[in-house]
Amino acid sequence: TYRVMPGRIAAATYLCAAASAGGDIYLRGAEEGHLSTVTAALREAGCTVTADSGGIRALCRERLRAVGPVQTAPYPGFPTDAQAVLMAALLRARGATAFEENIFENRYRHVDELARMGADIRVMGRVAVVTGVETLHGAPVRCTDLRGGAALCVAALAAEGESCISETAHIARGYEDIARDLGALGADIRWGGENNR
Repeated sequence: TYRVMPGRIAAATYLCAAASAGGDIYLRGAEEGHLSTVTAALREAGCTVTADSGGIRALCRERLRAVGPVQTAPYPGFPTDAQAVLMAALLRARGATAFEENIFENRYRHVDELARMGADIRVMGRVAVVTGVETLHGAPVRCTDLRGGAALCVAALAAEGESCISETAHIARGYEDIARDLGALGADIRWGGENNR
């Protein structure tokens, strides 16, 4: 028999969503061994993350704090596909976090869209420095790629007001139903479907 591996990037996205909005999440079937670098960063940021044979739980009640440099690397290093969602979770953190993208070029296309929500991010080549802000605000934003689109969803959960995310076909490519899943966690979220919003 063979058991299909749980989606580690989907798990990282939902853990970062809970960290961004604040809350308590339990991901049944998730395996911490597959994303230990992500859970380590969330612990450093102030979340209580525990794992058992059934899954991973994250409790994020306080405002997050900045973490040490996040450097993407091949497995088992920090996954490049989780860089954008962790960045989104840390937009309101106390202090500044440096991200270094070592796998793909053009991995910071989501930065301009996050800035529309009030994020303070400076990009210098492969490095992006996120300085936490007190508040984010809802804004119309556009998906530029799959993981960047997920990051916009994560950021919108912490923003005041409503965000409208367009070109969501990118997100639909990588998540079974992100609107359903975030809605189950308490988000007020609607998927436009036909008009791709």
